[in-house]
Amino acid sequence: MKNLLLSFWLMLLSCFGAQAETAPLPLSGADPALVQDLVVANHILADQGVVDGFGHVSVRHDKLKNHFLLSRSMAPALVTADDIMEFDENCEPVNANGRQPYLERFIHCALYRRHPEVQSVIHSHSPAVIPFGVTNVPLRAIYHMSAFLEESTPVFEIRNAGGTETDMLIRNRPLGDAMADAMGSHPVLLMRGHGSTVDGTSLQQAVFRAVYTEVNAKLEAEALRLGPVTFLNDKEAQNAAATNDGQIGRAWVLWKMRVESTAGQK
Repeated sequence: MKNLLLSFWLMLLSCFGAQAETAPLPLSGADPALVQDLVVANHILADQGVVDGFGHVSVRHDKLKNHFLLSRSMAPALVTADDIMEFDENCEPVNANGRQPYLERFIHCALYRRHPEVQSVIHSHSPAVIPFGVTNVPLRAIYHMSAFLEESTPVFEIRNAGGTETDMLIRNRPLGDAMADAMGSHPVLLMRGHGSTVDGTSLQQAVFRAVYTEVNAKLEAEALRLGPVTFLNDKEAQNAAATNDGQIGRAWVLWKMRVESTAGQK
């Protein structure tokens, strides 16, 4: 009996110890509202079919501009505020505290280093987008909601930077920098045989772009099956994108309400 009780207490102590090792720590004074918005962004992207068990979204730290916030490695739909980690400009966790970071966090820090105006980065494998990265059919703005795509979307060929025997992942700084070079000033980059990366000057804008990149890919593929397609020209795309940027809040509020309502029903 004594041995049984001793085993029970040792098990409890082990559990508490494991919790202490992985407990979240303060994010260098990051605004809690920003952290919560990042959680919501994860859930929205999952709800809208942009991410599933894989994919990730980050936001630049609101006080330390060379740092960013990103969940630990997990399915986006399951992310909570306790899962958010802080990373420095070299993609190193400020305090991992036992938590496993995403392998492809180098996508995020490469773009934050390159573009001071970028406030959020999203990497996904949204299914309708994949074919446009492996064929010679360009992903172009087919309607006004995806006007940010403009007349062409670049494609990153990882073989040019990492050779022919990579696992397709952006798992180090040289590959991250090469990817950022390919993306340039475009808001969306296709990644051959892998997925896409989207950035934005706000978290809400990046989410908007990621969602409508997937929608545009579906519509474009369907339109191409019907016959010749009339795409937006440069001026139409610029004008529509500027108008949409002033309307992003409408979509964000709707998507946020949807995921919060779904969470409340569980």
